[in-house]
Parts: sequence; C-alpha cells; structure tokens
Amino acid sequence: MEQNLFVYNTLTRTKEQFKPLNAPHVGMYVCGPTVYSDAHMGNARTYISFDLIFRYLSHLGFKVRYVRNITDAGHLEGDADEGEDKVSKKAKLEKLEPMEIVQRYTVGFHDVMKQLNNLPPSIEPTATGHIIEQIELVKEILKSGLAYEVNGSVYFDVEHYNQQQKYGVLSGRNLEDMLNNTRNLGGQEEKRGKLDFALWIKAKPEHLMKWPSPWGVGFPGWHLECSAMSNKYLGHKFDIHGGGIDLVPTHHTNEIAQNMASCGENPATYWVHTNMLTVNGQKMSKSLGNSFLPHELFSGDNKILNKGYSPMTVRFFMLQAHYRSTLDFGNEAMEASEKGFKRLMNAYGLIDGLKASPTNETDIAALKQRCYDAMNDDFNSPVLIAELFEASRIINSVHDGKLKIDADNLDLLQKLMKEFINDVLGLQSEIAANDDLPKVMDMVVNLRREAKANSDYATSDKIRNGLQAIGFQLKDSKEGTTWNKM
Repeated sequence: MEQNLFVYNTLTRTKEQFKPLNAPHVGMYVCGPTVYSDAHMGNARTYISFDLIFRYLSHLGFKVRYVRNITDAGHLEGDADEGEDKVSKKAKLEKLEPMEIVQRYTVGFHDVMKQLNNLPPSIEPTATGHIIEQIELVKEILKSGLAYEVNGSVYFDVEHYNQQQKYGVLSGRNLEDMLNNTRNLGGQEEKRGKLDFALWIKAKPEHLMKWPSPWGVGFPGWHLECSAMSNKYLGHKFDIHGGGIDLVPTHHTNEIAQNMASCGENPATYWVHTNMLTVNGQKMSKSLGNSFLPHELFSGDNKILNKGYSPMTVRFFMLQAHYRSTLDFGNEAMEASEKGFKRLMNAYGLIDGLKASPTNETDIAALKQRCYDAMNDDFNSPVLIAELFEASRIINSVHDGKLKIDADNLDLLQKLMKEFINDVLGLQSEIAANDDLPKVMDMVVNLRREAKANSDYATSDKIRNGLQAIGFQLKDSKEGTTWNKM
C-alpha cells in the first residue's frame, strides 16, 4: 500500500516515508501506564497522540495491531533498580492487596481514556501476565554473554554491549558522557558498571509481588517487561514503538539493548515520541503545585483552574498542538480552545441541513487534499484543524446563502467533515450521548415558530435569549430554524 505518509523517527532524527514491514499490516507498541495512581495529564496527552496515529493509519486502510501494556509490577521508585515497587508501596499504605490497587487504577485509566474518546488498543497485556516470557527473555540475554547473575539478580552489561552496538543510539548520547553524568546509587556494588540495569531483581522477604525463577524468587525489571510483551504480540521487529519523550534516555534505550542482545534486532523501524505538557511555561509537577488530574480539569476542582472543561474540549486543546511540540496549559489557552471547538462543532452541526445549488463556487477536492497533506506530514493535527476551520467557513457561508455549492462538492464536504472530525481526530458532539436532547430542542424550536406565526415576538425572543444563555444558538434561514450547542 503506497502512501505519502512521512513520520518523524527519533532513531534517525529525520522524517521518513512510512513503509510498513508487512503492509497493509502495521504493528504499533506504546508504553502504557504504571497503575499505582490516577492517570495524569501527561499520560492523557501521550495516549491522545497515539490514538490519533492509530485512527489515521486505520483511516488510510492499514490493519493496525495496537499494543499498549499495563505495568502492574516491577516499576520501582525513581525508575531505578533500588527502592520499593510503586504498586506494592501504594498497597501497603492503603492496607490492600496489590491487585486491588492495580484494578482500581486500571479501571480509572480506562474511564479517562473513554471520556477522551480514545479507542481501546488491539491488545492490552499486563506485566504480571507475562512473567514466563520475561524469564525466557532473560535466559536468551544471558546466553548472549551480555548479562550476568549476582546473588539472585540478573543485570545487563552495558559497557560490554557498547563494544558491539552503540548503547545511546536512540538518545544520541555517547557512553562516556553517560558514565560521567551517572551518580552511584545504592546497591551499585552488585553491578559491574554504573549504567548496568536489572533484568531480574532478587526479592527481599517483605516484597509483596514476586515469582520463582532459575535465579531465585524475584521480579522482572521494568525495561524487560515491554521487550517481552512487544516481542510476544508483534514479533522481534515491528513498525512503530511509541511513548513520551521522557522514556528515550533510559527505558527505550534499554529496550533496544535487550532486543539487540536477545535476537539481534532493534525492535522498531520508527521510534515516535510525544513531547511534554507544561503549565504556564513550567514543567507540570506535584512539587511545584501546578499539577492536576484529568477529572479535576473536567470538573474545575483545582485551584489553578478557572473552571472545568469538557473532555472533548481537552482533546481538541491537545490536538491543536503537534505531538512533538511542547504543549503549554493555561486558562486562557483552554478558554480559546473551548470557543474554537464550539465553532467547529457548530459548523459540523449544520452540514446535513445544507442545500445543494446547480452552480458551484468552491473547490472541496483541493481542501480535502490539504487535509491529507497535513496528516501525511507527521500527523500534523494543528494544520488539519486549520483546514477544517476553512471547511467550517464554507459551511457557514453556504448556510447563510453567501456561497453556492453543487451536489458533488456538498457530498465531498460532508464526507470530509465526518471523516476527519470523527474518524481521524476522534472529536464528537458533546450532545451525541444524549439521544433525547434533539427531540426536546425540536419541540422548543416549534414553540418559538408558533409564537412568531402568532406575532408573539416577546415569547419568540424570550425563547431565543433563554436558549442562548444556557449555550444553545438558533439560526434562522429561508429553509427554517436550526440549532447548535455553542
């Protein structure tokens, strides 16, 4: 399947034409959440970005197997090889079983993803469900001579590996710089080198989540989990590996090393990374007091928020920035996105009521091609949205009788709006879930029409102004009255 889709590859630092290994099939692996707390806004941005990529590839006709894991064990504090397991620590604090913590936050994560209209992945494997595969992968790396066992733990030998392959190929950093900038950590005496990382960690007696292995009772290293699960469901080599940009220096670098050691393959052709979310120019963090959770953004229940914003407004806000650019949150930016989203969806609501003309004054085919050009340029959603606002201008002009459009172009315009707004961007009307609202609004519009017919303009204006006050706009034309949520 030939496509002029270009994707920025972190590995090569260039945009490359997308050529799947086994078209029309595409394999995509995205590192999922560690389910010990609520999903944060950075998670939301990453998964909206990959939902956009998943949707667009599917729209182009590719058969995408999208694998996004759940990390429910092995992710230690500080993303290091020492310290407590994040899930276990939360379980101890709340006096619960670790799997109760996992269940609670997995359900919460899925709820947020559904509210943001993210499609579920094709496969969502868990780390604890793939312990056997991880043990087998450790065995393969030991056989390669690039790992060593000490006291029940198994470590990856980074300096030995770097003699055969460049360890920092993804980050662009050389080993000497990394060694100079890495401080000694607790437990370092077991390791041969400062950059060596754990594949399997011996469990202390108090550790809650542990499994038997050839090296003793323990648990897998965080980096190992993703290698094992991507190998199982996508093979040793697949098309796209994604995640947040913060995963590049260590997690994804170590995944590449593990795969190269076990099967001689860099696992992905294209490495795709989303950039950070900031708040008023600062990195979002709890310590700075500027962080908030998705449900707080939806409700407005946070001191840095002026008010709450709908999940679709949040999705629109995030898609207005390119996934590789830093996205800065601020109340003014959110309010502008809210207005922009309503303007776009108001036009979308008019599309089915437009009337075709025998003559035509616009070129929808060229507009449609510009929409594809935007998405084919590394999934450039902000440029696509700008083109959709041009489509909205055309819709409003046709609706107001200022522009003529023939049947063929009208059909093309209707398809363009529905395909790119719903299928690709994943945006939907906020009233779509309320099946009864259109019936109620039609009744109110009819009451107003009857009032006007009876020259009761006071009641007619009262209905119009009352609807406007609660966020509904009426538009009168020769064909009748239509309504939209503002």
